[in-house]
Amino acid sequence: MFLAKARLRVISGDPPEENAAADPAAGGDNPAGPERRTASDASPVLLDRANHATVLLVQARISAAKQRERRGGPSFTETGRRAQIVAAAIDVIAEAGYRRASFAKIAERAGLSSTGMISYHFDGREDLMREVVVEVVRLADEYVRLRVEAHESPAARLRASIEGELDLIAEYPNHLAAILEIIGNLQSGDPGMVDFFDKREATRAIQVEQIRKAQGAGEFCDFDPWVMVRAIRAALDDVVRHAAHDPDLDMRAAGRELADLFDRATRRTS
Repeated sequence: MFLAKARLRVISGDPPEENAAADPAAGGDNPAGPERRTASDASPVLLDRANHATVLLVQARISAAKQRERRGGPSFTETGRRAQIVAAAIDVIAEAGYRRASFAKIAERAGLSSTGMISYHFDGREDLMREVVVEVVRLADEYVRLRVEAHESPAARLRASIEGELDLIAEYPNHLAAILEIIGNLQSGDPGMVDFFDKREATRAIQVEQIRKAQGAGEFCDFDPWVMVRAIRAALDDVVRHAAHDPDLDMRAAGRELADLFDRATRRTS
């Protein structure tokens, strides 16, 4: 997430767990529909939005499995081509926006001779968008997870998680912009969004309980875990939101500052 699973491992150290728009295949850049919402309009809750991203991930895997059944499984070349298309889609969505990310633009960025090659590998626009989310989730989870799992103590894991999330955005800015464009343009009544909002508080409750356990083990000082979880999330979100309007913002330095801040806020001094 993208990241919710990595966030849930910050304290516990648990091992990793295994809309309506015009047909972009025609290459149109102005599909009809409601006005596009940009990444800055959407709440940039990358970690919490992973619940919804997980729904999209499962759907993408089902679609990919169906395609493999029809074609007898992807070859090495087909796998590489799919990755090439997804990478191009991420850049186009980040730069042009969700609704203007036509198959024509994506094919051009990927160096493909026609949009038909995209249609061959993906069952339409929604399938490609889901695969973009899958790739961003995969990259983010691996990026943050490796940093978190390199440490043993809850305090060190918390620092690694905070710094890792903003380092990730600094290193892969288009990945963040693309996933926010996709999720930000889904309608509020979309089943995936409904599921996301239903699960968001449950995810936070788990985070609260993990911090509470660390407090019980003497790893953190006395504070309200419910408040702390929301304070960390709000601080990270605000940095991301500001970065959307200030390309010169040093995300890595901001990550270090926030990590220092929450280390002081949670550290047991006696």
